[in-house]
Amino acid sequence: MTRFMLFFLMVLITAYPGQGVCMARQVVVYTSVDQVFSEPILKAFEKKTGITVRSLYDVEAAKTVGLVNRLMAEKKRPKADVFWNSEVTRTLRLKEEGVLTPYQSPQWQSFPAPFKDSDYYWTGFSARARVLIWHTGLLKESDLPESIFELTQPKWQKKVALAYPLFGTTSMHVAALYSIIGPEKTEAYLKGLAANQVIVVNGNSVTRDLVVEGKIPIGFTDTDDVNVAILKGAPVRMYFPDKKGVGTLLIPNTVALIKNGPNPETGKQLIDYLLSRETESRLAFSQAAQMPVRTGVKKPENMVDFSQIRAMAVDYHKAAQYLERASRFCQELFVR
Repeated sequence: MTRFMLFFLMVLITAYPGQGVCMARQVVVYTSVDQVFSEPILKAFEKKTGITVRSLYDVEAAKTVGLVNRLMAEKKRPKADVFWNSEVTRTLRLKEEGVLTPYQSPQWQSFPAPFKDSDYYWTGFSARARVLIWHTGLLKESDLPESIFELTQPKWQKKVALAYPLFGTTSMHVAALYSIIGPEKTEAYLKGLAANQVIVVNGNSVTRDLVVEGKIPIGFTDTDDVNVAILKGAPVRMYFPDKKGVGTLLIPNTVALIKNGPNPETGKQLIDYLLSRETESRLAFSQAAQMPVRTGVKKPENMVDFSQIRAMAVDYHKAAQYLERASRFCQELFVR
Protein backbone atom coordinates (compact mmCIF):
# COMPACT_ATOMS: atom_id res chain seq x y z
CA MET A 1 0.00 0.00 0.00
CA THR A 2 1.44 3.39 -0.99
CA ARG A 3 1.79 6.24 1.45
CA PHE A 4 -0.93 8.15 -0.41
CA MET A 5 -3.41 5.25 -0.15
CA LEU A 6 -2.59 4.81 3.55
CA PHE A 7 -3.11 8.52 4.15
CA PHE A 8 -6.43 8.45 2.27
CA LEU A 9 -7.61 5.46 4.31
CA MET A 10 -6.75 7.23 7.57
CA VAL A 11 -8.68 10.34 6.47
CA LEU A 12 -11.80 8.26 5.75
CA ILE A 13 -11.61 6.44 9.08
CA THR A 14 -11.16 9.74 10.93
CA ALA A 15 -14.02 11.42 9.05
CA TYR A 16 -16.48 8.54 9.53
CA PRO A 17 -15.59 6.75 12.77
CA GLY A 18 -17.24 3.38 13.24
CA GLN A 19 -17.93 3.04 9.50
CA GLY A 20 -14.53 1.88 8.26
CA VAL A 21 -13.98 3.04 4.73
CA CYS A 22 -17.71 3.39 3.97
CA MET A 23 -18.75 6.77 2.71
CA ALA A 24 -21.04 8.97 4.83
CA ARG A 25 -24.58 7.71 5.20
CA GLN A 26 -27.15 9.66 3.22
CA VAL A 27 -30.82 9.75 2.32
CA VAL A 28 -32.51 11.29 -0.71
CA VAL A 29 -35.90 12.90 -0.14
CA TYR A 30 -38.25 14.50 -2.65
CA THR A 31 -40.68 16.89 -0.95
CA SER A 32 -43.51 19.12 -2.09
CA VAL A 33 -43.58 20.84 1.31
CA ASP A 34 -42.42 24.46 0.95
CA GLN A 35 -38.67 24.57 1.43
CA VAL A 36 -38.95 27.28 4.08
CA PHE A 37 -40.91 24.82 6.24
CA SER A 38 -39.35 21.47 5.33
CA GLU A 39 -35.66 22.39 5.25
CA PRO A 40 -35.36 23.17 9.00
CA ILE A 41 -36.90 19.77 9.80
CA LEU A 42 -34.46 17.99 7.50
CA LYS A 43 -31.53 19.94 8.95
CA ALA A 44 -32.60 18.90 12.45
CA PHE A 45 -32.66 15.27 11.30
CA GLU A 46 -29.14 15.64 9.91
CA LYS A 47 -27.90 17.10 13.18
CA LYS A 48 -29.56 14.40 15.27
CA THR A 49 -28.48 11.39 13.20
CA GLY A 50 -25.38 12.43 11.27
CA ILE A 51 -27.12 11.26 8.08
CA THR A 52 -26.66 13.59 5.12
CA VAL A 53 -29.96 14.63 3.54
CA ARG A 54 -30.11 15.32 -0.17
CA SER A 55 -33.36 17.15 -0.91
CA LEU A 56 -35.29 17.91 -4.06
CA TYR A 57 -38.00 20.52 -3.62
CA ASP A 58 -40.93 21.39 -5.85
CA VAL A 59 -41.82 24.66 -7.53
CA GLU A 60 -44.94 26.59 -6.51
CA ALA A 61 -46.65 26.58 -9.92
CA ALA A 62 -46.48 22.79 -10.39
CA LYS A 63 -47.02 21.88 -6.74
CA THR A 64 -46.53 18.12 -6.11
CA VAL A 65 -47.32 17.12 -9.70
CA GLY A 66 -43.80 17.65 -11.01
CA LEU A 67 -42.25 15.49 -8.30
CA VAL A 68 -44.86 12.76 -8.75
CA ASN A 69 -44.19 12.65 -12.49
CA ARG A 70 -40.47 12.48 -11.81
CA LEU A 71 -40.87 9.61 -9.35
CA MET A 72 -42.91 7.68 -11.90
CA ALA A 73 -40.34 8.37 -14.61
CA GLU A 74 -37.60 7.08 -12.30
CA LYS A 75 -39.56 3.97 -11.28
CA LYS A 76 -37.17 1.48 -12.90
CA ARG A 77 -34.08 3.21 -11.48
CA PRO A 78 -35.21 5.17 -8.40
CA LYS A 79 -33.04 8.02 -7.21
CA ALA A 80 -35.14 8.95 -4.17
CA ASP A 81 -35.59 7.07 -0.92
CA VAL A 82 -38.46 9.02 0.61
CA PHE A 83 -41.35 11.09 -0.69
CA TRP A 84 -42.60 13.71 1.77
CA ASN A 85 -45.78 15.04 0.22
CA SER A 86 -47.81 18.06 1.29
CA GLU A 87 -51.06 16.22 0.53
CA VAL A 88 -52.54 12.73 0.10
CA THR A 89 -54.11 11.99 -3.26
CA ARG A 90 -50.97 11.89 -5.37
CA THR A 91 -49.25 9.74 -2.79
CA LEU A 92 -52.08 7.29 -3.38
CA ARG A 93 -51.44 7.51 -7.11
CA LEU A 94 -47.81 6.55 -6.54
CA LYS A 95 -48.97 3.55 -4.54
CA GLU A 96 -51.21 2.46 -7.42
CA GLU A 97 -48.34 2.90 -9.90
CA GLY A 98 -46.07 0.62 -7.84
CA VAL A 99 -43.60 3.39 -6.96
CA LEU A 100 -43.90 2.89 -3.19
CA THR A 101 -43.06 0.02 -0.88
CA PRO A 102 -44.67 -0.79 2.50
CA TYR A 103 -43.02 0.35 5.71
CA GLN A 104 -44.64 0.23 9.12
CA SER A 105 -42.87 2.81 11.25
CA PRO A 106 -42.89 2.34 15.03
CA GLN A 107 -44.88 5.61 15.00
CA TRP A 108 -47.59 4.22 12.70
CA GLN A 109 -49.86 2.84 15.41
CA SER A 110 -50.31 6.22 17.12
CA PHE A 111 -51.97 7.90 14.14
CA PRO A 112 -55.78 7.90 13.57
CA ALA A 113 -57.01 5.46 10.92
CA PRO A 114 -58.06 8.12 8.35
CA PHE A 115 -54.48 9.36 8.24
CA LYS A 116 -52.65 6.16 7.40
CA ASP A 117 -52.63 3.33 4.90
CA SER A 118 -53.73 -0.03 6.30
CA ASP A 119 -51.10 -1.73 4.11
CA TYR A 120 -48.34 0.59 5.43
CA TYR A 121 -47.57 2.30 2.12
CA TRP A 122 -47.91 5.79 3.61
CA THR A 123 -48.62 7.61 6.85
CA GLY A 124 -50.21 11.03 7.30
CA PHE A 125 -49.24 13.65 9.87
CA SER A 126 -49.43 17.40 10.61
CA ALA A 127 -52.48 18.68 8.74
CA ARG A 128 -53.35 21.97 7.13
CA ALA A 129 -56.88 23.07 6.31
CA ARG A 130 -58.30 24.44 3.09
CA VAL A 131 -59.62 27.89 4.00
CA LEU A 132 -60.66 31.25 2.62
CA ILE A 133 -58.33 34.20 3.20
CA TRP A 134 -60.04 37.59 3.40
CA HIS A 135 -58.92 41.22 3.64
CA THR A 136 -60.25 42.94 6.76
CA GLY A 137 -60.17 46.35 5.07
CA LEU A 138 -62.28 45.19 2.14
CA LEU A 139 -64.75 42.89 3.87
CA LYS A 140 -66.51 42.66 7.21
CA GLU A 141 -66.93 39.30 8.89
CA SER A 142 -70.66 39.56 8.25
CA ASP A 143 -69.90 39.77 4.50
CA LEU A 144 -68.25 36.36 4.40
CA PRO A 145 -70.00 33.51 2.58
CA GLU A 146 -71.06 30.64 4.80
CA SER A 147 -70.19 28.24 1.99
CA ILE A 148 -67.70 28.15 -0.86
CA PHE A 149 -70.68 27.48 -3.13
CA GLU A 150 -71.89 31.05 -2.56
CA LEU A 151 -68.83 32.35 -4.41
CA THR A 152 -70.61 31.74 -7.72
CA GLN A 153 -73.06 34.53 -6.87
CA PRO A 154 -72.86 37.77 -8.91
CA LYS A 155 -71.68 39.86 -5.92
CA TRP A 156 -68.40 37.90 -5.94
CA GLN A 157 -67.70 38.38 -9.64
CA LYS A 158 -63.97 39.09 -10.27
CA LYS A 159 -63.42 39.19 -6.50
CA VAL A 160 -62.21 35.64 -5.81
CA ALA A 161 -58.79 34.07 -6.48
CA LEU A 162 -58.07 30.38 -6.94
CA ALA A 163 -54.78 28.59 -7.57
CA TYR A 164 -54.73 26.77 -10.91
CA PRO A 165 -56.62 23.56 -10.05
CA LEU A 166 -54.29 21.12 -11.78
CA PHE A 167 -51.74 21.19 -8.97
CA GLY A 168 -51.21 20.92 -5.23
CA THR A 169 -53.95 21.27 -2.66
CA THR A 170 -56.30 22.98 -5.11
CA SER A 171 -56.41 19.85 -7.26
CA MET A 172 -56.93 17.75 -4.15
CA HIS A 173 -59.77 20.06 -3.05
CA VAL A 174 -61.51 19.66 -6.41
CA ALA A 175 -61.04 15.86 -6.35
CA ALA A 176 -62.45 15.78 -2.82
CA LEU A 177 -65.56 17.65 -3.99
CA TYR A 178 -65.98 15.14 -6.82
CA SER A 179 -65.98 12.35 -4.24
CA ILE A 180 -68.33 14.11 -1.79
CA ILE A 181 -71.02 15.81 -3.90
CA GLY A 182 -70.46 13.94 -7.15
CA PRO A 183 -68.94 14.86 -10.53
CA GLU A 184 -72.01 16.60 -11.96
CA LYS A 185 -72.51 19.00 -9.04
CA THR A 186 -68.78 19.66 -8.77
CA GLU A 187 -68.44 20.47 -12.45
CA ALA A 188 -71.51 22.72 -12.30
CA TYR A 189 -69.89 24.55 -9.39
CA LEU A 190 -66.59 24.96 -11.23
CA LYS A 191 -68.46 26.28 -14.27
CA GLY A 192 -70.16 28.75 -11.95
CA LEU A 193 -66.80 29.97 -10.67
CA ALA A 194 -65.50 30.33 -14.22
CA ALA A 195 -68.62 32.20 -15.31
CA ASN A 196 -68.17 34.49 -12.33
CA GLN A 197 -64.65 35.23 -13.63
CA VAL A 198 -62.71 33.70 -10.76
CA ILE A 199 -59.09 34.86 -10.91
CA VAL A 200 -56.89 31.81 -11.55
CA VAL A 201 -53.28 32.20 -10.35
CA ASN A 202 -50.06 30.19 -10.05
CA GLY A 203 -50.28 28.87 -6.52
CA ASN A 204 -51.84 29.45 -3.11
CA SER A 205 -49.13 31.92 -2.11
CA VAL A 206 -50.08 34.10 -5.09
CA THR A 207 -53.71 34.07 -3.93
CA ARG A 208 -52.54 35.09 -0.46
CA ASP A 209 -50.42 37.92 -1.80
CA LEU A 210 -53.24 39.33 -3.94
CA VAL A 211 -55.49 39.46 -0.89
CA VAL A 212 -52.72 40.87 1.34
CA GLU A 213 -52.12 43.65 -1.20
CA GLY A 214 -55.84 44.44 -1.30
CA LYS A 215 -56.16 43.67 -5.01
CA ILE A 216 -58.99 41.25 -4.30
CA PRO A 217 -61.03 40.72 -1.12
CA ILE A 218 -61.06 36.94 -0.80
CA GLY A 219 -59.48 33.74 -2.12
CA PHE A 220 -58.95 30.02 -1.64
CA THR A 221 -55.73 28.98 0.08
CA ASP A 222 -54.33 26.89 2.96
CA THR A 223 -53.86 27.68 6.64
CA ASP A 224 -50.06 27.84 6.41
CA ASP A 225 -50.15 30.54 3.75
CA VAL A 226 -52.57 32.65 5.77
CA ASN A 227 -50.59 32.18 8.97
CA VAL A 228 -47.41 33.51 7.36
CA ALA A 229 -49.28 36.67 6.31
CA ILE A 230 -50.85 37.14 9.74
CA LEU A 231 -47.46 36.81 11.46
CA LYS A 232 -46.17 39.61 9.21
CA GLY A 233 -49.02 41.86 10.35
CA ALA A 234 -51.01 41.77 7.11
CA PRO A 235 -54.67 42.88 7.35
CA VAL A 236 -56.04 39.41 6.61
CA ARG A 237 -57.75 36.59 8.44
CA MET A 238 -58.66 32.99 7.66
CA TYR A 239 -62.15 31.56 7.51
CA PHE A 240 -63.22 27.93 7.81
CA PRO A 241 -66.18 27.62 5.41
CA ASP A 242 -69.12 25.22 5.23
CA LYS A 243 -69.52 24.69 8.96
CA LYS A 244 -73.07 23.58 8.26
CA GLY A 245 -72.35 22.00 4.88
CA VAL A 246 -69.70 19.76 3.39
CA GLY A 247 -67.12 20.97 5.90
CA THR A 248 -63.51 22.08 5.59
CA LEU A 249 -60.99 19.88 3.82
CA LEU A 250 -58.16 18.73 6.09
CA ILE A 251 -54.89 18.02 4.28
CA PRO A 252 -52.29 15.97 6.14
CA ASN A 253 -48.68 15.63 5.07
CA THR A 254 -47.87 12.11 3.90
CA VAL A 255 -44.58 10.28 3.91
CA ALA A 256 -43.71 7.08 2.05
CA LEU A 257 -40.74 4.85 1.26
CA ILE A 258 -39.76 4.54 -2.40
CA LYS A 259 -39.54 1.00 -3.78
CA ASN A 260 -35.94 -0.03 -4.52
CA GLY A 261 -34.59 3.35 -3.43
CA PRO A 262 -30.80 3.53 -3.07
CA ASN A 263 -30.80 4.02 0.73
CA PRO A 264 -33.74 2.12 2.25
CA GLU A 265 -32.45 1.94 5.82
CA THR A 266 -31.71 5.64 6.16
CA GLY A 267 -35.00 6.25 4.35
CA LYS A 268 -36.81 4.41 7.15
CA GLN A 269 -34.93 6.45 9.73
CA LEU A 270 -36.04 9.68 8.07
CA ILE A 271 -39.65 8.48 7.97
CA ASP A 272 -39.51 7.62 11.68
CA TYR A 273 -38.21 11.11 12.41
CA LEU A 274 -40.86 12.85 10.31
CA LEU A 275 -43.57 10.89 12.10
CA SER A 276 -42.21 11.69 15.55
CA ARG A 277 -44.08 13.88 18.02
CA GLU A 278 -41.02 16.13 17.93
CA THR A 279 -41.57 16.86 14.24
CA GLU A 280 -45.32 17.40 14.59
CA SER A 281 -44.64 19.85 17.40
CA ARG A 282 -41.97 21.69 15.39
CA LEU A 283 -44.39 22.08 12.49
CA ALA A 284 -47.11 23.30 14.86
CA PHE A 285 -44.86 26.01 16.31
CA SER A 286 -43.37 26.95 12.93
CA GLN A 287 -44.79 29.58 10.59
CA ALA A 288 -46.54 26.73 8.81
CA ALA A 289 -48.76 26.31 11.89
CA GLN A 290 -49.66 22.75 10.95
CA MET A 291 -52.10 20.94 13.22
CA PRO A 292 -51.01 17.68 14.90
CA VAL A 293 -53.40 14.87 13.99
CA ARG A 294 -52.93 12.90 17.21
CA THR A 295 -53.23 13.74 20.87
CA GLY A 296 -50.37 14.48 23.22
CA VAL A 297 -48.36 16.67 20.84
CA LYS A 298 -47.31 20.10 22.13
CA LYS A 299 -48.77 22.93 20.07
CA PRO A 300 -49.49 26.65 20.46
CA GLU A 301 -52.34 27.39 22.86
CA ASN A 302 -54.21 29.45 20.28
CA MET A 303 -53.98 26.78 17.57
CA VAL A 304 -57.29 25.33 16.45
CA ASP A 305 -57.35 21.60 17.12
CA PHE A 306 -58.33 19.53 14.10
CA SER A 307 -61.03 17.86 16.21
CA GLN A 308 -62.72 21.29 16.60
CA ILE A 309 -63.13 21.73 12.85
CA ARG A 310 -66.09 20.41 10.92
CA ALA A 311 -63.91 18.31 8.67
CA MET A 312 -65.00 17.21 5.23
CA ALA A 313 -65.79 13.50 5.43
CA VAL A 314 -63.57 12.66 2.50
CA ASP A 315 -62.37 9.22 1.48
CA TYR A 316 -58.87 10.02 0.23
CA HIS A 317 -58.76 6.86 -1.90
CA LYS A 318 -62.02 7.77 -3.62
CA ALA A 319 -60.84 11.35 -4.14
CA ALA A 320 -57.61 10.08 -5.71
CA GLN A 321 -59.64 8.14 -8.27
CA TYR A 322 -61.15 11.41 -9.49
CA LEU A 323 -57.84 13.23 -9.95
CA GLU A 324 -57.48 12.58 -13.68
CA ARG A 325 -61.11 13.40 -14.53
CA ALA A 326 -60.95 16.56 -12.43
CA SER A 327 -57.67 17.56 -14.05
CA ARG A 328 -59.01 17.12 -17.58
CA PHE A 329 -62.14 19.09 -16.81
CA CYS A 330 -60.27 21.95 -15.12
CA GLN A 331 -57.72 22.15 -17.89
CA GLU A 332 -60.46 22.64 -20.45
CA LEU A 333 -62.43 25.03 -18.26
CA PHE A 334 -59.64 27.24 -17.00
CA VAL A 335 -57.41 27.15 -20.09
CA ARG A 336 -55.19 30.25 -20.29
